[in-house]
Formats: sequence, structure tokens, C-alpha cells
Amino acid sequence: MPRPIWSGTISFGLVAIPVKLYNGVSKKSVSFNQLDDRTMSRIKLKKVSAETGDDVPDEHIVKGYEISKGRYVVVDPDELEPFIPSVTKSIDLEEFVDLDQIDPVYFDSPYIVAPDKTPKPYMLLARAMEQSNKVAIGRFVMRNKQYVAALRAVDGKLMMSTMVFADEVVPASAIDELDDLDGVKVSDKEVLMAEALVASLSADFEPKKYRDNYREQVLDLIERKAAGEQFETPEVATSAPAVIDLMAALEASVKAAKDARGRHPAGGPDSIATVTKVDKATKATVAKKAAAKKAAAKDAVAKDADDDAPAKPKRVRKSA
Repeated sequence: MPRPIWSGTISFGLVAIPVKLYNGVSKKSVSFNQLDDRTMSRIKLKKVSAETGDDVPDEHIVKGYEISKGRYVVVDPDELEPFIPSVTKSIDLEEFVDLDQIDPVYFDSPYIVAPDKTPKPYMLLARAMEQSNKVAIGRFVMRNKQYVAALRAVDGKLMMSTMVFADEVVPASAIDELDDLDGVKVSDKEVLMAEALVASLSADFEPKKYRDNYREQVLDLIERKAAGEQFETPEVATSAPAVIDLMAALEASVKAAKDARGRHPAGGPDSIATVTKVDKATKATVAKKAAAKKAAAKDAVAKDADDDAPAKPKRVRKSA
């Protein structure tokens, strides 16, 4: 059973609601230990001086902030003490806002908020927030760090997400490549085809459809090796996808999506046929260009494979 990681109160005005916080997600990954292959013992990391290579005892380790290359300002823990936020054990709500006003980039770690001792005030707040469709913004301290958090109601329960600060968000204007978008021109026909592709792939979000295939495959490999089974190492794909004509790619993608679903997607001014209609002459020209580019790309990939890296036959390994 999950254990609470924080307990305190939700405070706003003269109201104080006792609550507990639980982690909202349990991250899963595959982690490996570094081993000495001679003895299969764990490798330990030592604290050594980068200058001499000698071990550095804990009493000689201090905190330093690098202000320029190789130049540090040493700060004593006692000097930091006055700036550490006071542990108030309270989530202080400051304002209620509409959820669509918050850019998702600000959300950080999710938590489940549960009532502690008295559930009625908790239920009252959750129901009021849900009916008003508001999100509460507040501050709280956990593990000597102050957080800004968004509190929201979902199906009569409270959820909370810590938020990053505004100066931690990287602005799009800092990315040079985005400046080049101003000079890019797209035709109305290309936009309509792209909209048709989006419509053909539209669906309700089902989180369980998306799985961590890498983690599952690695765990399967580990189980096979632990059981002493034979396994076949899959070949790694090295050829890059061929670049084809944009309109041809959009047309093919729309057709494939429609064929896979067996229905026409909803949306569009009149019907999907109106959106995706292309005159025969244009269609023939696009198809011809796409076929020529695809053939040239395949020839180039085949030539590179023959000259540089001939494909290796699959090997069957047997674990020790």
C-alpha cells in the first residue's frame, strides 16, 4: 500500500483542511549495476581530488558555486540556514484560476491528495472546485524546498501538481531554428490534406495503449538470460527513411488511416471527400515524382550498404 510522503493542511481564508500527499506516479525503468567481470562484485565510486587523484575525507568537502571557469565561491551551510523555507506544514492557497489558463509546460510532479481524519471539509472543497471548474494555486514547503502547486478536483478527489517557476521555462524565442519558420510557405491544399490526416487519426485518449516497449523487451531479455535460454539478437535497422513528396505522403497517410479504420473520419466543411479531393492531373504528377524520389533513395541506401557496411547474418547467442 502506498505511504504518504507529506501531511499537513490545505489553508485558505480561515479554513484549514487536514490532508496527506501520496506520489501520483510510480516511475518504472530498467537499471543496471556496474560490476567487476572478474569477481562479479559491485563497483563503488570514491570521492577523489580531480587535481591529485587522492581520496578526500568528508571533513574536507565543502560547497562551492562556480562563477567562472575554475573559480568558485565557497558557501558554508550556516550561511544558507536563514534562507531555508520554514516548515509550515500547510498548503497555502492564494488564488483560483481556470485550468485552460495554465500552460502544461508549468506542470511538474503529480500527487494524490487524501483527507486526513476529517473527510467532510475535503469533500466540500473538492465539490466546490469541480462545480466551479477552478484550479487552486498555492505554495507549500516539502523537504526544505518551497513549491508552487496547482490543486484541482477530479471525480470528487483532489489532485495536485507541483509547478516550475516562470524563469525555469525555456522560451521558444531562445531556439534559433524556430526563427526560420517565418519564411516557410505552405499551400491551402497542403493544409487541407494535413487537416484530413489529423481528422483520420483522431480518437479518444487511452493511456493503456501506450507501453514502454524498450523496458518490456529488456526485462524479457534478462529473464531469458537468467533462465539460460537461447535468444536471437535482432538486427538494428540502419537505413534512413526515404524523403518523398509532401503531398504524396499526406495522401498516402490519409488513405492508410481510412483503410485501417474502415470508415471516413468526421469533420471538415462538408465531408472528408471534399477535403481530400485532388484533380487527376495533379495526382498523377505527385505519384510520378514520389515514385522517382523513392527509387533514387532506395538505390542510394543500397549502394551505401554495399560499399560501407554489409549486413551481418543473425547470430544465435547462448547465455553462460
